[in-house]
Amino acid sequence: MIGQDTIGGWIAQLSSQAPTPGGGGASALAGALGAALGQMVANLTVGKKRYADVEGEVREGLRTLEGLQADLLALADRDAAVFAPLACAYRMPEETEKQRVVKEQVMQECLISASEVPLEIMEKAFGALDTLDFLEKKGSRMAASDVGVAAQFIRASLAGAVMNVYINTKSMKDRSLAKKYQEKADRLLLEGTKRADEIYENVRRKLCS
Repeated sequence: MIGQDTIGGWIAQLSSQAPTPGGGGASALAGALGAALGQMVANLTVGKKRYADVEGEVREGLRTLEGLQADLLALADRDAAVFAPLACAYRMPEETEKQRVVKEQVMQECLISASEVPLEIMEKAFGALDTLDFLEKKGSRMAASDVGVAAQFIRASLAGAVMNVYINTKSMKDRSLAKKYQEKADRLLLEGTKRADEIYENVRRKLCS
């Protein structure tokens, strides 16, 4: 489990020939890192007289980011868990018509789970943007650069997880469901990357002025 592993150990697994962790888990981790950086900015803001008027909102944002970080780390493990049966399904025999039918049924069931998890990763990553936007405007100025970095981790999480949605929905026979998943993923990607880039650009302008 990612929460019980070291960064080095998890990256070693990621770089190996093992099928998991993979891109979905890495995308979830990117989102968790973005949420963690946001927490750092919030923690550097609370308790400071300069930001006393927004302390309540910052603390609320801190709680939000703590929850999202925990959810994203859990989703990194879930992504690996749902891929395992799909990988097994691809190796199922298909020598007879009955075997082919059974294999197809199993694969289609697995593809649904394998699409829903990265979609949830996208939802959780997207959920961090409101707080990051607030912290960019009202958080500690000493940690402004970290808000920008956090926004780009969230962007990477969205842009990465959507790849896992696409690759799984591409093989789904239920094209109506596949379209539903793809359209939801597209909305999260379009709006999320736009907002993340706006936060990043706002930070960049402040630091360069």
